[in-house]
Amino acid sequence: MVEPAAIVLLGDERLRQVCRAVTDFADAELRAACATLGATLIDFQRRHGFGRAIAAPQIGVGLRIVALDPAHGPPLLINPEITSRSTESMTLWDDCMSFPDLLVRLRRSRSIGLRYRDATGAGHEWNELEPSVAELLQHEIDHLDGVLAIDHALDREAIVLRAVFEAQPERFREQVDWPAGG
Repeated sequence: MVEPAAIVLLGDERLRQVCRAVTDFADAELRAACATLGATLIDFQRRHGFGRAIAAPQIGVGLRIVALDPAHGPPLLINPEITSRSTESMTLWDDCMSFPDLLVRLRRSRSIGLRYRDATGAGHEWNELEPSVAELLQHEIDHLDGVLAIDHALDREAIVLRAVFEAQPERFREQVDWPAGG
């Protein structure tokens, strides 16, 4: 059994580094990172009750890898890149494993197109992703580029503690047009 890794938390410089592309799909580092990402996602979900995906920098690995909960797509996206964005956007409360006690109100594209490779190196494309998957993947791909949800906060009132949000959920949900996060 693969042991989960510790989640890299807000303030750690590794979250701000741009990850390098995977070039060798037979590399032992890649296989180990993929296994650890999956184990860490499952462990986080079990302990915290949320978490739909995790990006490699969140466990201190500087590779362009995202592990998804299988309910949201294939388990691994390697070298993902956004190929298109809808002109329509949405506002939402976003959360993150690297700052689990915060929620951030931000704007994301309502739909995206995506190109990625799987664990064997085979290429795949997704087009016109539904909003819940589109916002999730924008968040995770931002991680691969050293960008965090807090960087997208809409204004000075757009970052709240999870406990405050949970004490007044209707107040905060009225401030967005998409129910994801929180």
